[in-house]
Amino acid sequence: MSKRPGVNPVLRQSLGFVVLVLLAYLLLWPVSIDPRAWNAPRDRGYVGAYTVNTELQEVQEVALPDSVGPEDIAIDPSGRPVFGVLSGDILRLESDGSFTTLTTTGGRPLGLEFDDQGGLWIADAYQGLMHWSPATGLELLVTEVDGVAVRYADDVDIAADGTVYFSDASTRFPAGSVGIYDASLLDIMEHSGNGRLLAFEPGSGRTYTVQGGLHFANGVAVSHDQQWVLVAETGSYRILKIGIGQHNNGEVYTLLENLPGFPDNINDAPDGKFWIGLVSPRSALLDELSGYPFLRKMVQRLPAFMRPSAQRYGHLIAIDINGNVHQNLQDPEGGFAQVTGAAESADKLYLSSLHEDAIAILER
Repeated sequence: MSKRPGVNPVLRQSLGFVVLVLLAYLLLWPVSIDPRAWNAPRDRGYVGAYTVNTELQEVQEVALPDSVGPEDIAIDPSGRPVFGVLSGDILRLESDGSFTTLTTTGGRPLGLEFDDQGGLWIADAYQGLMHWSPATGLELLVTEVDGVAVRYADDVDIAADGTVYFSDASTRFPAGSVGIYDASLLDIMEHSGNGRLLAFEPGSGRTYTVQGGLHFANGVAVSHDQQWVLVAETGSYRILKIGIGQHNNGEVYTLLENLPGFPDNINDAPDGKFWIGLVSPRSALLDELSGYPFLRKMVQRLPAFMRPSAQRYGHLIAIDINGNVHQNLQDPEGGFAQVTGAAESADKLYLSSLHEDAIAILER
């Protein structure tokens, strides 16, 4: 009977050394996040008000010129959609299908909102809070609040008294250093409450923090009765409403929780509803590891393709001020994917996206 050859001792030692190096890397290699433990709510999935459908497969896409990522859309006084793209340009879609470049921020324009004078307020992730009008041009107005730099201006809305509310998604992970998408992944993986809702009063120039400690503060919308600001807390799968009225100032309530995806922009609609984009389904791995900060650090050391990331899916909902879901529009195949929100005109719904090279239009 022949004896099976044993493993070469040198090879065995080499394999053992490789295993030790890999283990040491997974356990000890420095990463930029310092995760905090939390309890992610159990994901109920696409049930009830979020039942799967294919209504977003009816959208028509309009290709963009030479850029991608129409992350937010605002409707101008003439009913035309205006949006910012990755190149830094802010574009307007004309009735004949052509595009006009209104301005270029030099950064990454995200949230947009027109004021009553036709001026455009811009939350630029790299620059801060900006304002543009044909008369005054482009102005950078807010780069820090309460002594802390605005490192990831995300969304913006304007109250009837002129106060501009905007989100600073993360004070720890600046969008300008790694890009808006990678910075969002870092902040959500860490989950340490680095976001804040901010305010700017154009008349006096006063700025202040409305609410801090938010887990990736994203979409912002002032309620139609001017008593609340709705904020998407992307990292916690929920929508908050924060009191700004005389009798509810500073009160914070959870308006909608345990969403099946990551909420992004919030835009008010003419009928009193609010459109919210759910940019991606939730990650089962991220939820499972919510209570294990050390394991989240280990996952962060893995190659990027092995870490949680956005999935191709289309999902848009409309809610009222009480958190009731009135519309639930989906495309599970992700034909127009990673929907960040929508803006409604008289007869059309314009959809924005984090990574697409087009905007989408749904006839109303």
